[in-house]
Parts: sequence; structure tokens; C-alpha cells
Amino acid sequence: MFGYAIVTLPDISENCDSQRKPVASGNRVVGEYPYYGASGIVDYVSDYIFNGEFLLVSEDGANLLARSTPIAFSITGKNWVNNHAHVLKFDNYNTRRFVEFYLNSIDLSPYVSGGAQPKLNQQNLNQIQIPIPSIVERKRIVAILDRFDTLCNDIAKRLPAEIAARQKQYEYYREKLLNFKELSE
Repeated sequence: MFGYAIVTLPDISENCDSQRKPVASGNRVVGEYPYYGASGIVDYVSDYIFNGEFLLVSEDGANLLARSTPIAFSITGKNWVNNHAHVLKFDNYNTRRFVEFYLNSIDLSPYVSGGAQPKLNQQNLNQIQIPIPSIVERKRIVAILDRFDTLCNDIAKRLPAEIAARQKQYEYYREKLLNFKELSE
């Protein structure tokens, strides 16, 4: 084990921002391909400009500071990305996923500019220092965090059904316990 190296995104990824194309909502042709913005899928369109595995990083919006949704998220397949998300391509899954987890765990406020509309421009994004371990350690860390991520998402998906089932159970027993029959005299 040799610890970690401090790198920046240009050291470990290719920035594909120059390929992004925003399309106003009135000009979008509805289709099957996801149209991504700063916080995820905004629409579905009939064409795509990216095909592969990418990491999107929010470029602007209050979420950069509020963090109500992840600011970095992986996408796969054919898609369209507007100019509100940075598009990064990595050589391998474990590096992309490690950076995704890392960016979602740190305070980005030192890199965010703008007052009313927070912005993480490409220059500031490229200055973020990332402590990156060896590929073996990256793989181990990503495997553990992926398992936790899957577990949490499974629980979140099942939770509404579980709550509904407990509500029905509660109502059943409430009716049984509070339904008094009149005593005959």
C-alpha cells in the first residue's frame, strides 16, 4: 500500500463540455434519449450527442451549495447533456465512481462563484484536488460504497410499500380493538 496521490480532474479525465448543446424546451423533439441538466434528467429527446459512460457534475444552481440532490452523477448510454452540467469521461469505472463519491462528499463552496446563481465553472472544477488511492484500493472502496448505495436505494424503494402495509395493519387492529359490540341485557 503506497497511500494516495493528489490529482485534479484534468489529470484523470477528459472534459467533454465543448460537445454539450443546450436546446430550449420549445425546440426539443420528444424521443427516447435522456436530456440531462445540472441535477439529472430534464426531458427525453429524439437524438443524442453522447454515447458511453460519463460523470456529470452540476455547473450551476442552488444545489451546488444546498446539496438536496447529488452534484455528481454517473450516466450510461446514449444521451444529450445541456450546458448546466460538466461532462467528464474516465478510463475506467472505478476511477469515475470514486470521483463521483468524492465530489458528493466534499464542500464545494470554495470553488463556487456567483451570488444569486451559484456556478462551478470549468476552471474552478479543474482546481479541485482529489486524493486518489491506487487502483486496487479504489476498486475496494468503490465496491463497498456501491453495496451501501444499492442497499440504501433498495430500502428507499421498499419503504413506501412497507409504510402502506403497516398503515393497513394499524387500521385493521384499530378497527378490531375499538369495535365494541353492545352487551345484551
